[in-house]
Amino acid sequence: MAGTLHIIGGGMAGLAAAVEAAGCGKHIILHEAGRACGGRARSYEDRQLGCRIDNGNHLLLSANKTVFRYLAMTGATDTLTGPGAPLFPFVDLKEEARWTLDLSRGKVPWWVFQPHKRVPDMRLVELRSLQKLMAATGDQTVADCLLPGAFSRRLLEPFAISALNTSCETGSAALLGAVVRESLSQGGNACLPWYAKDGLSESLVDPALAHLAIMQVEVRTQSRITALDCERGRVTALHTSEGVLPVMTEDAVILAVPAPVASSLLADRLPGFSAPDEFESILNLHFRLDQAPQPLGTFAQSGFMGLVGSIAEWVFLRNDILSVTVSAANRFATQDQDTLASTIWHDVRRACDPVLKTALPATPPHQRIVWEKRATFAATPAQNRLRPGPATALVNLALAGDWTATGLPATLEGAMRSGVQAVYTLGLRRPS
Repeated sequence: MAGTLHIIGGGMAGLAAAVEAAGCGKHIILHEAGRACGGRARSYEDRQLGCRIDNGNHLLLSANKTVFRYLAMTGATDTLTGPGAPLFPFVDLKEEARWTLDLSRGKVPWWVFQPHKRVPDMRLVELRSLQKLMAATGDQTVADCLLPGAFSRRLLEPFAISALNTSCETGSAALLGAVVRESLSQGGNACLPWYAKDGLSESLVDPALAHLAIMQVEVRTQSRITALDCERGRVTALHTSEGVLPVMTEDAVILAVPAPVASSLLADRLPGFSAPDEFESILNLHFRLDQAPQPLGTFAQSGFMGLVGSIAEWVFLRNDILSVTVSAANRFATQDQDTLASTIWHDVRRACDPVLKTALPATPPHQRIVWEKRATFAATPAQNRLRPGPATALVNLALAGDWTATGLPATLEGAMRSGVQAVYTLGLRRPS
């Protein structure tokens, strides 16, 4: 198979496409507009904190088959860490309750019959919410499917906001239902939590780039594609800041860029092209301490904790850094950032102090706010309908990205799945 495969975009979708296509017989060139690959899942040296941090927090589940296949192919499986069991410690700051969700390993949900393993005060009838989510279609929102009660407030609502990065009132029930079908409904073995041991780049980016180098894939950073030429139903050239790259008859292109960039490149090239045009932000706060806290109990075993009744949803502990995630963060865009950080730190202290050997300081010595303004598309039913599939009317062009029609919300699994599907769509590989 001769010719060149141009992959435009070095985020998770583009990297997954490159890893999948490597060795297909074409010369592969990965074009990344920025200085580094990884997109929203990378690490960098932060001068303000004086250490290396991630630009976001990502909690993986063992159900994320595409991600784990990617990690296996790049030799990075052992760069993850987790409790080794389907354990999820939670604290409800509003009602001052603590518990650990301890899921049964198999598909039979024995955990719901054991009060010390389930959400406190939940009623078994509330499990109907899961059935309603998995059966949801069309314009139904998450809120339409949730029965009132502790199970929804203490688990499904925070789970929905984290998975969709969209409020329950507007978020697509069908998209959340797809996540439930692939994870919680499959039992605890599908819900083992994992996260990067050292950093996102050390797990998701650097091993992939090393693998691609071995496979003789050419990675070009600071290579921005500014326009596409199209004639007779195919892409014929790529415009870069350094000139025009011809796309020959035997060549192919995967466009794995964010939705706004794809729209700017394709709106005049593909009649009827649509893509999500409403977005939600994610706020991450990193607090660096003078000494690494010593966690206790399941917080020590897991390394993270879910927060209910707080602005934030999750707090992760890595050595001397506490990292906090706030999903669907558009609602806080007009608030003063220092005040917001102070409020969140107050919640972090309330959540963590009882499960640490030594209480946290009243004020964190160092802090860093990382605000991804357009982190994901708004996962509403209306926006979900705008997502295109991988195939296009241009026979040598396929689309990838977590905003394309993967059947999942904008997750790492969805992004990587889109990259793999783009390779299949172009006939460069066949599904195994």
